[in-house]
Amino acid sequence: MTPQDLANLAHLRRARDLIDREYARPLDVPTMAARALMSPAHFSRQFRAAYGETPYSYLMTRRIERAMALLRAGVSVTDACMAVGCTSLGSFSSRFTELVGETPSAYRAREHEALAAMPPCVAKLRTRPSRETPSRLREAAGRVAS
Repeated sequence: MTPQDLANLAHLRRARDLIDREYARPLDVPTMAARALMSPAHFSRQFRAAYGETPYSYLMTRRIERAMALLRAGVSVTDACMAVGCTSLGSFSSRFTELVGETPSAYRAREHEALAAMPPCVAKLRTRPSRETPSRLREAAGRVAS
C-alpha cells in the first residue's frame, strides 16, 4: 500500500465517521466528499472500493440499524423514521424491508427478549442489517448454531 493509499483511507475514515456520528442529519455525497477532501465522484468510487458499498447505502444502513434499536424499544415506526433522519415513511419502510427482511411494523411487533439478554455489543453485531442476508435469517441461523 502506498503512502497515498493510506492517506486516502484516512480521509475516507473521516467521512465514514461523519456518517456514523451524524446519521440523523441531512447528509449528501458532496458533504461527505468534502469531509474526505475529495470530489464527489472520486469519493463515491473510493468509498465503494474501500467499504464495499456506496456512501449513501452505508448511510441508509446506519439509519436502519439505529431505527431497529428504536423499534425494539417500542418507538412508533413514524417516530423512528424521523428520529434517524429519513423524511419519507414510504422510502424508509421500503429500505427497512429490503435490509431486514420484514416491515418495520412487523419487526416492532415481534419479541426481542433474546436480544435484551445479550450484552449490547453482541446484540449490535447480531442485528446489524446487511444486504447479503436479511437480519431475520441471520438471527434464525444464530439460534440454530447456538
